[in-house]
Amino acid sequence: MSPVVHEESSFAALRTQLQEAATAFADGPDALEGILLGLVDDVDRAVREPLEIFPVCHHSPASAIAMARRLREKQPKVVYLELCEDMAPLLSELRNCRLPVAVQAFASEVEGFPAEWAPLSVVAPITEASAEYQAIAYALDTPGVELILVDRSSDHVFQWDARETAPADPDAPPAEEEAALHGDAVGVEIGDLRPRFAELEEHLLHHGRVRHWSEWWHQYVELPLGDSDHDTYRQVMLLIGSLFRRLAPGDPHRVRVDEDRERYMWTRMREHLTASGTDPADCLYVCGAFHAASRVEEFGVHGTDTFEISAPSASKWLHGLIPSSHAAIEAQFGLAAGSVSIAATQWAKNVRRTRVQPFRLAGQAGAKKATKPRKAAAPAALVATDSPSDKLTGFLQHPPVLDRLDEAELLGWSVEIVRAARRAGYLASTADAIAVFETSILLAGMRDRARPTPYDFQDAAITCIEKDSVPGRRDVRRLVEIMMGGDRIGQVGYDALPPLARDVHDRLAPLNLKLQQRGVQRALLDMATQPELERCSDVLWMLRHLMPQGAARPIMGERRLGERPIQESWDLALGTHQRALIELGYEGVSIEQVLEQRLRRAAYAPQATAATVLQAVEDATLYLRSRRLADELGTRALEVLSNERSVDGAPEVLRRARRLLAYYRTSEPVLPTWIESFVKTGYAHYCTLLPTAFTDEDATVRQVAAMLGFLFSMEPLALSLGCDRTQLELAFAQSHPEEPSKVALLWAAQVHLGQLSRADLGSRCDELLGNPLVVPAYPRYLSGFLHALEPVPQLADFVVEAVSNAFARLPDPVLLPWLPTLITTLRSGGAELAPLLIREAGRIFPGRLAALDTWVPPWHDRADTGAVPPTRDAGAGRAGVLLAAHPATCDAVAELLGCDGTWETADPNPSGVALVGRHPDTAEALGVLLAGA
Repeated sequence: MSPVVHEESSFAALRTQLQEAATAFADGPDALEGILLGLVDDVDRAVREPLEIFPVCHHSPASAIAMARRLREKQPKVVYLELCEDMAPLLSELRNCRLPVAVQAFASEVEGFPAEWAPLSVVAPITEASAEYQAIAYALDTPGVELILVDRSSDHVFQWDARETAPADPDAPPAEEEAALHGDAVGVEIGDLRPRFAELEEHLLHHGRVRHWSEWWHQYVELPLGDSDHDTYRQVMLLIGSLFRRLAPGDPHRVRVDEDRERYMWTRMREHLTASGTDPADCLYVCGAFHAASRVEEFGVHGTDTFEISAPSASKWLHGLIPSSHAAIEAQFGLAAGSVSIAATQWAKNVRRTRVQPFRLAGQAGAKKATKPRKAAAPAALVATDSPSDKLTGFLQHPPVLDRLDEAELLGWSVEIVRAARRAGYLASTADAIAVFETSILLAGMRDRARPTPYDFQDAAITCIEKDSVPGRRDVRRLVEIMMGGDRIGQVGYDALPPLARDVHDRLAPLNLKLQQRGVQRALLDMATQPELERCSDVLWMLRHLMPQGAARPIMGERRLGERPIQESWDLALGTHQRALIELGYEGVSIEQVLEQRLRRAAYAPQATAATVLQAVEDATLYLRSRRLADELGTRALEVLSNERSVDGAPEVLRRARRLLAYYRTSEPVLPTWIESFVKTGYAHYCTLLPTAFTDEDATVRQVAAMLGFLFSMEPLALSLGCDRTQLELAFAQSHPEEPSKVALLWAAQVHLGQLSRADLGSRCDELLGNPLVVPAYPRYLSGFLHALEPVPQLADFVVEAVSNAFARLPDPVLLPWLPTLITTLRSGGAELAPLLIREAGRIFPGRLAALDTWVPPWHDRADTGAVPPTRDAGAGRAGVLLAAHPATCDAVAELLGCDGTWETADPNPSGVALVGRHPDTAEALGVLLAGA
């Protein structure tokens, strides 16, 4: 560090006063004197630097006004800006956006960092009322001016910062939509000027009679510096930066990162000065006041060159602009709610009061028409850097200026907040406006202010209007924030969007909607009359799959395998979710490419299951219509299924496998090879796991039923592909469940296999109802029968009979507690089975209430007449009646099924029961057809 020559310094008088004050207050020279004198040394050193340092605070109107004034006076040829150097190419796109927006660096493919950090994201928000925007606008729109970003790259942000990997709090309240625009990105900004010493901040807030840091800064820094000259502004900001730096706690990691950033920036500036030969007097270094008061050896154009910049990692970084908002900036950087909006209002006032002409990028959304370029004026006479004048002494000794009360402004605020409160449901009146007016003045007086600040007015409005309840969506605090300027939300223009986002807008152009507009818009698609809208439908369904909920929401219409859309209705909010659409552009150049990458990533993930891979196959077929990708992912599903050792995903596997098989059977001449192998492998796989699943306590009855559903429904195809039915018979022979619901499921499966007759199954249920020890567990048997409708839907009439007998014979202490379980079972695990059960009950029970009194259940008729129930299937009884009436039909069905034989009866009209006994196979097949119908 270069020594400071005190004798030649213009701050000698201030240094002497501070030394005397330290001696008086501390009763002798000690650490206090070192701190106070060190502050002056830091300011003196920064002011004497040949390369002018301009200290700023983020989103400070005073900094922005001072920056605009200084740029017009000095007109530097090179502007060094404290911002990630890899973000430089994006700055020219700001003219195509409406501020505030954020420059983002994004990396989804992470190399050199822990995998759980992915994706990496860095954002730098930019508002119009910020010094950095003034510098950017000046440099980009002034010919011959070069803008150089000198801060560490986005990759170094993660290299240097220790990142917490603790999981997010699941109980934390969700962030509001506007506050979540930046997501979980790491924020970087110029001039993070806030005390890092908690006791110091608490002391300042207490003695300043304010509630939070944003209010203190507004009252004691922002307002006094709003009209100050350049030297005063610069020295005060340097003093504040030095104070906060010297009183910061000694966190070794944070100190090292801060100093490395300063070494990095000064190294980059010296490299550019050496390479370009630019005179440092023609340059301006814009940085945060905290870094302006640096004490590293690399400080200044004559500093050492010992700092080595590490190489970036192999991560692939992509850059773009995303929309930002005042609320998002406040949430990310810990500012008080509404403080950025108040700063924007203060910026507009400063511009009108000081008549400083701010810089604004040509073509900026909302800007005035571009004027003729101004001739470059001769630079104003600058204060010599070797003899800077002392402005600190006068500023520190000058009493605060008490602004007179602007009654018109305060009265306008009071009337406007009452009007807004009444619209929000508050019972506010003119008396409340008067109360707010007077209370604002009272609070300002109690806090030693002659003029109420927006924060005083906000407190007064809450006290006088809100009282004890909030009738609407917004409280009074939020209403004041809206009145003071609201949460201004930025927008990225079409020309600044990545190729994917522009492609989405182009492909949705036939909808004739303003897709960049925030809010929800309704899109109506009639593909019958406008076939070209079908392409828009494809885009919308892919966006629904890729983007957050609410970005594209279907109101009418659905997409299923094998079906073509006719009419659809959508609610679109792409403008509201513009950030998500932009980040899709970081993953590919088209939504088809991004969707394919995500499907493949999900299928090959370490935690992927057969069900999730089948879902990826279905999505690839449904949205991309890609047979190539579907075959690839189907082969992956076969591999995953072979390695699974649990049956957790059996219900989902069954549902998706059935759907895909039905689709390929109707749309393809030949089944794909992978699905044939999947059925064959799945048949053997579930046969192997079946005995264990029946006895495993972790395997639910729904999962076992799904396994049986797969085995029974896929059995014909599996047997045709070479599987052996002996596998299934051995699996059942080894299955010995003990849990009642699984026992009932096993009985139902045995009926399907012909190992148990319907009569025997009914007898077992009657025995259960007749055993007092088993009656309490009978509802669990019924739960098993309900789930048995998945693999054996032919038992629907028997399940109706079993449930009816339970309602008739179970005692109320057993039946009533079971009813919620029955309803829950049908709702959660048997929603697709309920229609089958209801349809069968509607067929059996009488259709009119009057007939219910004389109605006799059909199973009671069979018991009274002594009729022998069919031994093979429930539909065989009904089949016997049909066979007696249509013997020719029986012959045709028997011939179709390959059953040889003749009618062995002398009776020209044989009974249905006799025919059933003589032709059991035909009766069983016909019964299955009838039950399925």
